[in-house]
Amino acid sequence: MKSIAKTVDEYLQGLPGDRRAALRAVRAVILANLPAGYEECMSYGMIGYVVPHRLYPVGYRCDPKLPLPFANLASQKNHMALYLMAVYGDPATEQWFRRAWLAAGKKLDMGKACVRFKRLEDVPLEVVGQLIARVPVKAYIARMEQVLGTTDRARTRSRPRPSDEAAPAATRRSKSVSRPQSTQP
Repeated sequence: MKSIAKTVDEYLQGLPGDRRAALRAVRAVILANLPAGYEECMSYGMIGYVVPHRLYPVGYRCDPKLPLPFANLASQKNHMALYLMAVYGDPATEQWFRRAWLAAGKKLDMGKACVRFKRLEDVPLEVVGQLIARVPVKAYIARMEQVLGTTDRARTRSRPRPSDEAAPAATRRSKSVSRPQSTQP
């Protein structure tokens, strides 16, 4: 459920009491362990933790106008979710996280970077805090650039393909044609 809230407090106030309490608890752990440089904000209608443009002007690969996302916290229709980009593309960190979560005696419902939970009791808060704390901003930027190849992406998207340059104007693809892009961060 995408929120139109402008602030984190407004977002939390708009939630049912049980979800508000759960997300506040997870948020408190994230904030207590968030390395220097990351910032909390509203991002994609969720609570976001991002690398601000002042530290990483390139921004997010899918939309360079947005800061690079690190983590998100949200109340969805059927669950709450913690989106942990710190594990995306980093098999060692993902493996550590999965093992630590399970070692805490909790069931893990996780996709590539999204952890879904229904109650606060389902979340080993100490593991979330440890994951957040173990990824400093500079290391995260370097890994994301390596995994996603973001350093020249903005320039390469604006260049025409060689086949477009050679094709007669009538057969070139229209620039207004919408091409599907990955929604995975």
